Amino acid sequence: MSGRGVRGVAWSELPIGRVVRLDGDADAIALAVDPLPPGAPAIVTYFTAEPRSTSEMAASVLRELDKAALALFPAWLPGAEGIEGPGGAHLPAVRALALRKASAGEHFGPFLAELAERALAGGESAFPPEVRMAGLVRVLADSFGRARAAILVRVPDGLGAVAEEVLVGTCEWMAHRGAAGVWLTGAPLKAVDRVETMPLDVPGVAKLGMAPDPGGVTEPGVAGERGLTGPATASSPPAVGYPAVAGRPHPGSPSEQALEVALATREWASGRAWNQTYQPHPLAVPIRLDLLWEKERCVVEIDGPEHRGAAKFADDRQRDVRLQLDGYAVLRFPDVQVLTDIETVIRQIGQFLRGRRGTKG
Repeated sequence: MSGRGVRGVAWSELPIGRVVRLDGDADAIALAVDPLPPGAPAIVTYFTAEPRSTSEMAASVLRELDKAALALFPAWLPGAEGIEGPGGAHLPAVRALALRKASAGEHFGPFLAELAERALAGGESAFPPEVRMAGLVRVLADSFGRARAAILVRVPDGLGAVAEEVLVGTCEWMAHRGAAGVWLTGAPLKAVDRVETMPLDVPGVAKLGMAPDPGGVTEPGVAGERGLTGPATASSPPAVGYPAVAGRPHPGSPSEQALEVALATREWASGRAWNQTYQPHPLAVPIRLDLLWEKERCVVEIDGPEHRGAAKFADDRQRDVRLQLDGYAVLRFPDVQVLTDIETVIRQIGQFLRGRRGTKG
């Protein structure tokens, strides 16, 4: 696959703390942020329905960022690995870890401690929106080992002048309160003219219409794998998508979670690694692999509904060819098969691995 680098503005040069619009193909940009590009902040993607008020959109963004932060625990809290559930001394332990982390960095201790406790016990945050916005942005950045975070806001088609003003106003609040980059993609703004447009080209990702669509473009609002969904509509809730953390099944992917549970009981499945970045040489553009057995050179990909879109379908084919030329076998399974017929999936993966190892049984 050819490069996904950016011509013009580098990811590290995009602004933090203000709102800009990225002038580039929205689907290509979405493909380019997973895995996170070198030098980029942690990037989460927010799909919004038509906003009716600033307070409503801000509440929706905070709710979705909060879900992401809780799902990513303990990636943002070193030392909390293996602590699950609120029983015993778990709540005091994660609270102490959070306060210790906050004392050594930029985090607000009480917020981080509350978030850590809620990751185990559930519940709603008692902090005001401004504190939550700043705290969640820092947590998401830490989850991916980045110093800063940015929110990629997918603008839906057909917004009126009032809705555009609400959207931009909310994004400005997010950028200011969260000290985050807020980058708009998708439909252009027609009524609001105060947002700078920054040219952004992502070469190497197939454009829509360049490949056959095997199953129809993903319907708006239909949940896909790895915590990503299509653009929200009035009848579907907004959602946030984010990349995987290396070494773990994606917390937003029920099929990855289910497959890991099944593989954990199979001795032959040892040596697996989730969500690894593959870069055969320094000039190659990295790609992320759902599941890898490096010794056997076996890659397993789990395809959600978003893989049926033309751009993603074409990109998948390019990835497969690149991996096959480098000696890897690529096994692809629809996420629905993993969730409804996991024994067949396990059997086929096991059969392939045993064949590569030259073993039986």
